[in-house]
Amino acid sequence: MGRNSKTIVWFRRDLRIEDNPALAAAARDGSVLPVFIWCPKEEGQFFPGRVSRWWLKESLIHLDQSFRSLGVELVLIKAESTIDAILECINATGATKVVFNRLYDPVSLVRDHNVKQKLGELDIAVHSYNGDLLYEPWEVYDEKGHAFTTFAPFWEKCLSMQLDPASLPTPWRLFPATGSIKKFSIEELGLEDVSEKSSNALLGRAWSPGWMNANKALTEFVEQHLLDYSKNRVKVAGNSTSLLSPYLHFGELSVRKVFHCVQMKQMVWANEGNMCGLESVNKFLRAIGFREYSRYLCFNFPFTHERSLLNNLKYFPWNSDQALFKAWRQGRTGYPLVDAGMRELWATGWTHNRMRVIVSSFCVKVLLLPWRWGMKYFWDTLLDADLECDILGWQYISGSLPDGHDLHRLDDPELQGSKYDPEGEYIRQWLPELARMPTEWIHHPWDAPISVLKAAGVELGFNYPKPIIDLEMAREHLNDAICLMQGNAGAEETNGTSEVVVDNSENEGKMDTTRLDNSENRKSSIANIGLNPKPNCISGSSHDQQVPSMQNLNDNLLPNAKRPRVFEEDQGREACVHAFNENNEAFSVHEEDLCSTADSSSAKKQATSSFSFRVPHACSVSSKSKDFLCGESSDVNQSSKEHIDEE
Repeated sequence: MGRNSKTIVWFRRDLRIEDNPALAAAARDGSVLPVFIWCPKEEGQFFPGRVSRWWLKESLIHLDQSFRSLGVELVLIKAESTIDAILECINATGATKVVFNRLYDPVSLVRDHNVKQKLGELDIAVHSYNGDLLYEPWEVYDEKGHAFTTFAPFWEKCLSMQLDPASLPTPWRLFPATGSIKKFSIEELGLEDVSEKSSNALLGRAWSPGWMNANKALTEFVEQHLLDYSKNRVKVAGNSTSLLSPYLHFGELSVRKVFHCVQMKQMVWANEGNMCGLESVNKFLRAIGFREYSRYLCFNFPFTHERSLLNNLKYFPWNSDQALFKAWRQGRTGYPLVDAGMRELWATGWTHNRMRVIVSSFCVKVLLLPWRWGMKYFWDTLLDADLECDILGWQYISGSLPDGHDLHRLDDPELQGSKYDPEGEYIRQWLPELARMPTEWIHHPWDAPISVLKAAGVELGFNYPKPIIDLEMAREHLNDAICLMQGNAGAEETNGTSEVVVDNSENEGKMDTTRLDNSENRKSSIANIGLNPKPNCISGSSHDQQVPSMQNLNDNLLPNAKRPRVFEEDQGREACVHAFNENNEAFSVHEEDLCSTADSSSAKKQATSSFSFRVPHACSVSSKSKDFLCGESSDVNQSSKEHIDEE
């Protein structure tokens, strides 16, 4: 196109100037109108949580400042319909083209397809680009042309493929596409309630959103922390991982840039014979691989946010006990490591990947709560909430992936505490009522002598709960559930009424399928999903994006200069923590239930999807809640990365 063409650049989770394919393409052709459209109605059940919206707000402010320095303004729009907002921008500016970077979650796939279809009908050119992945999902298949369903061969194939080593140029000057457009201020978008600002203020002391800060965080990690990544990443206390996941989720950091920066270190350490460094690089690149794999699965199997990939949980008798779910949310299970992880998550919106594995496994295997309840809670509470990564992580933990956890596997929180928090530092930080417990007993205070408990100021059932379930009893319950599941599945098979990949956890009980005792058996059940050699694609208006069959989609949807620091807990924090069961009657609830960091604006959520998680409602976080920040580390792939690492 000529230099006089006008292009709308539609920003979503690609909030950066550098290495932005859509922006670079628009800048080459003429004047640009960068637009961010906030459409709460379309978010539906995936309306972002409080801390996630805080990050988005700060990132947009940072991006707008960057655009102003280049000669244009980021147009913020709040709308009822994304496509209507885009059409208004086209009419106001006379733009002849719309460009954007692709997203791969099922909700975005449908929305993007509809946008392309509508603009194509109006003869508006529309192009989408890969700004989020190393390789497009439709570029990576096995020798038979099938989608991979296990991580190892997928990542091996990716590493064998050629990757463009060059980053796209960063524009040094942009020409604005002018027009009379109704613009909104950042406050008018409503990403942050007045009642949330006091809690959110602490986030700014620990994190610095924005694409330039993302580059600083990457540089600091690669130069100062990557070398020891392999040995430090197993520690749940302290800054032991990359802390890059929020930047990657919001697209402030190009994954291609991260990959290349780490590869450069790999070459240097290989020449030096630095085996420790090489091990760290391999572990970190593997983490990048899991992030890629999460998008790959969601693209090829777009029902996975609602149903298991395997059909092995169809008849699993999930426990729909909302009291258990509440105790898990609040960090009141009586198992210190689990409780510490959940309290950190509630207070800060952040917790180490290993802790995400531990608390999710406890939720699914010990309490037998539906995995989708836990996945939705993570979405509501995590600062780096990422739908694709959460899907991968929770399905892995629940044994719903061919290479996932064995469904029989139930890990002991006491042993995990000894392994990942041997001195009890993490527990003491997040469970102040156990701060004086000797290290010998801190992971299993119920076994401590009365004299030890008294000296530590701990009274089980009064200021710290007794275990809500005996672990051996939990094992029996899990085994019984698996036997019932297998029996029901066998009956269905005998009757010849086998159904594929169904998850009915919304029915408060029976959920999904037969346990498969090994990976090979699990792989065989994948065939029931009905894999195509490649996705059935329909053409976008620009023929540059391949999208899986819409039938499947519609059926299932209708550098931070500062690494986070530890802050002192607010006084009175314990007053926000409540009781659970008859063994802990002294914990009667005197206030609203302790709940998600996400839901202080739950009244604003407008669910439009015909599907509902039916997760017990979490109440709003009061502006008086005592949030306190700690920058414990997680990694680029949040809950998915450590889930598939060897324990």
